[in-house]
Amino acid sequence: MYIKRYTIASFLLIAFIGWYVFAYVTQDSLSIDFFGIMLPSLSIALWVVAALVILYIASVLHISFYSMLGSLKLRKYEKDYNKLMDAIAEAYLGKQERKHNYKTPRYKLIGALIDNTTLFPTESLSSSVDNDKISSVIKLIDEIKSGNVVELKKYSLKPTNQLVIQNERNKYKKGILKAEDILSNPDKYDKSLLKEVFADFVKTASLKMINKYKTFLTKDALFEVLKRVNSESNHIDISNDELISLIEALELTKEEYIKISSIVAFDMLPEQRIKLFETLSEKKEEAMDAYLFTLFDLEMITPAQEILENTQPDEYPNFKAYLALKECNKHYNIKLFV
Repeated sequence: MYIKRYTIASFLLIAFIGWYVFAYVTQDSLSIDFFGIMLPSLSIALWVVAALVILYIASVLHISFYSMLGSLKLRKYEKDYNKLMDAIAEAYLGKQERKHNYKTPRYKLIGALIDNTTLFPTESLSSSVDNDKISSVIKLIDEIKSGNVVELKKYSLKPTNQLVIQNERNKYKKGILKAEDILSNPDKYDKSLLKEVFADFVKTASLKMINKYKTFLTKDALFEVLKRVNSESNHIDISNDELISLIEALELTKEEYIKISSIVAFDMLPEQRIKLFETLSEKKEEAMDAYLFTLFDLEMITPAQEILENTQPDEYPNFKAYLALKECNKHYNIKLFV
């Protein structure tokens, strides 16, 4: 009940009762002894009115007290609701460390669930959210997904956050950030982005610059460098020793060594290619298959045969099968055997 309306109704009722008592009950006066103090003699109707006024004041105090308690409780719910909106926004932003303290039991349960859950907004959600904070976060996410660059500083997201990584990637693709801007500041960017940018960087960079940022070398980046060896476009001069230094920086499988041989087959001189894999096979057992593949690919049958003759019967069965077919004048592509 609103206090103003209650006051008006109460005073109308008090006035009516006072008038009724004076007009129809009694017009006598009465003096009351209040804890030994004789109060002045007043009309009984006035005493009735005074009692009702005291009752009115007491009721207003009672209502105000519980209204204040209700307001405090409601304020707790409002604060918890705002915290819940913050929790949802932070979950959408992909924050890893999320912890919110709630005062009300129901929000405490919901909040604990959200703080320990990964949430992703759907594409259809952005137009139907009636909350400015969450709506702005969803629009920001949509902008990043669309390839646009947004301001994320106010959200205090870590460099490993996927939105931050994508936003920096968008800056790079739009030319706002150069490859060297990213590679020269590794502490500011996620490792995945550094390696991705480096794989793009090696397509045109000099050998000196490639070696400068060699710590970001990946298999994809290595394959890009190999494509440039002695090629006409983006040609790069690199010795076998320098190539081996790059190759040994990675843990490669037998299949990947063979892939390297296939890549350099187009532009590398046969002598350099053979020497490269001969050296690699002496250092890495996994490179022996690639060395045999290289020899057979270049029709160097005799050296390959000598290597196979010095191996165990169960070793390199695919190459031995290929050699047997060659001896029978059967010609197949060596790539069919690897």
